[in-house]
Amino acid sequence: MSGGNTERRHVFISHHHKDDAGVDGMTQLLQNAGCDIRNSSIRALRPENQERMRNGMVKDATIRRWLRAKVSWAGAVVVLIGKETHTRQWVNWEIQEAMRQGKRIIGVWEHGGTEADLPPSLKDYADAVVGWQADRILDAIDGKINNWTTPDGKEFPCRTIVRIVCQ
Repeated sequence: MSGGNTERRHVFISHHHKDDAGVDGMTQLLQNAGCDIRNSSIRALRPENQERMRNGMVKDATIRRWLRAKVSWAGAVVVLIGKETHTRQWVNWEIQEAMRQGKRIIGVWEHGGTEADLPPSLKDYADAVVGWQADRILDAIDGKINNWTTPDGKEFPCRTIVRIVCQ
């Protein structure tokens, strides 16, 4: 990526709520690289949001409606791959929704994370999986790279992802 690229990118960052700080870190990383990044994901940082979710005060249908709209707004879905991300039902649902909407899906290994597993839907639908480097993340979002790497930067075997987008 060339320096000084200030193009705005609208993304939905799918993540485990315990990784909210990682979302902030990735956003800052991309901003430091000159990207005007806009994230539409739902954040649980606010105590009132955590309490409402913990107490089951928000119906699943409502959450799906919110998420569907936020994924629709984004040009790409970026999945922050942390230690527990693969266990989160909503992360898998968000990836599946992104696939249904024909969005580009990118996995990003959490900064310093080497003990993480890929969410099942990410294994099925990701266009690229990259490490914690701004240029690699932006190139993956932009469709310039489609390769998969492990957290330590090694290449995954070649994969073919078949997409059928319903109109």
